[in-house]
Amino acid sequence: MADRQLLLGISAAALVAVGLVAGGALVGRSLEHFRTADRTVTVRGLSERIVKADMAVLPIPFAAAGDSLDAVQSKIDADVATVRRFLTAQGFKPDEIDLGKLEVSDRFAQEYQPNQPQARYRVAQTVIVRSTNVDLVQAATRRLDALVRGGVVLQNYQGPSYLFTRLNDVRPAMIAEATASARSGAQQFAHDSGSALGLIREATQGSFEILGRDEIGYDANAQVFKKVRVVTTVRYQLR
Repeated sequence: MADRQLLLGISAAALVAVGLVAGGALVGRSLEHFRTADRTVTVRGLSERIVKADMAVLPIPFAAAGDSLDAVQSKIDADVATVRRFLTAQGFKPDEIDLGKLEVSDRFAQEYQPNQPQARYRVAQTVIVRSTNVDLVQAATRRLDALVRGGVVLQNYQGPSYLFTRLNDVRPAMIAEATASARSGAQQFAHDSGSALGLIREATQGSFEILGRDEIGYDANAQVFKKVRVVTTVRYQLR
């Protein structure tokens, strides 16, 4: 009887030991899986493309001043006609030429003037060219001195703005390039660390930027050629 009880005790202890070993193995596998699942790498992919502007906006502001409002307005009307003739001669179509806001000021009506102005009235007008013919706008810009010689007084002239409006045409290919660039970097990291690259855990696409091609310190809108840039951030699983 005593031998039988001893045998039962040994069997129970053996079962407990086996259970502990098996449980420990399961816990070990669980921890191993957790650590493996936590092994990731985050990389960034860049895509840049040089494009040419497809739209140009050329504001031509001018002004006239005098003591007779009727005379000043007549001068502005004549200047508008001169500018329109000039632009038509350059090859622009009538629907590409528009008038901006008309500004009229009575300088005598302004308070707190240290000195009395020489002319009472000032009238300012802007003729605006909007064209997809970027080369034509560039050429016309170089000939604006003809307006000055014709008596048009340019005021606060800033030059044309060149815009790129066909972002949707390049967006899909650039996203693919940026994603491929990110994957290439992740594969290199995985190779160097002795790992295998797994699935994407998370991906974020940055905003598209349209910059001037030449970073030379002035407004990107003044440059005909643009640099389109996008950066994607991707987190990969490592195995």
